[in-house]
Amino acid sequence: MKFLRPALAALLFLVLVPALWPVELTVFAAASLSDALREIAPLYQKASGNTLRFNFGASGALSRQIKEGAPADVIFSADELRLDQLEKDGLLAAGTRRTLLTNTLVLVVAADGGAAVATLADLDKPEVRRIAIGDPATVPVGTYTKEYLQKTGGWTRLSAKMVPLESVRAALAAVESGNADAGFVYKTDALISRKVRVALAVAPSEGPRINYPVAVVKGSGSQEAAANLVGYLAGAEACRVFEKYGFALAK
Repeated sequence: MKFLRPALAALLFLVLVPALWPVELTVFAAASLSDALREIAPLYQKASGNTLRFNFGASGALSRQIKEGAPADVIFSADELRLDQLEKDGLLAAGTRRTLLTNTLVLVVAADGGAAVATLADLDKPEVRRIAIGDPATVPVGTYTKEYLQKTGGWTRLSAKMVPLESVRAALAAVESGNADAGFVYKTDALISRKVRVALAVAPSEGPRINYPVAVVKGSGSQEAAANLVGYLAGAEACRVFEKYGFALAK
């Protein structure tokens, strides 16, 4: 029995001590969340001791990377569709999915000397030659834009002017640089730029509902820590940061 006690103590040490060590969690997140999450990261580290490593991009591309086996602990998407697909494929940890935020679709033009656009019909003007959008096949803001324009009858008419890009930040950058005369982005992206102005905000009753769901990836090697991170992102401290950047809390 004397020999069992040291052995038991050693076993408990091996089991319990790693749980006390800080872990690094890899978060796959929509590009539109980048500013808010970078501000949240040190707050989360202070609260938990854990650190965050981000992979920002279009939600469709991030979803595809996870399907192909890329290591991720948490995915934070700009639409429900991509998480629906991952959940259908059994790639999300059961019971961890939550819809945390909402956003608004806006049309932006350059702040200085930008196109004279105030309505959707103004996009038909000849001086509006290029309209930046996210690629509807992989970028949620592009999917939302296509859905909105199909609903209002402008998609077919304006399709020749559309410039599909790899992320919402790429669409924003195209307008900022003058490579596009107008662009569809999220309100939160327009708010962080001094180089664009909002020409048109799509009313929630007219446009698609833009949700941001988050979930733990089933293949995560740090399931408990990842689940705690999802809980933290839904908490008051993180939500204050999200609201600061223009996101609304999902109800």
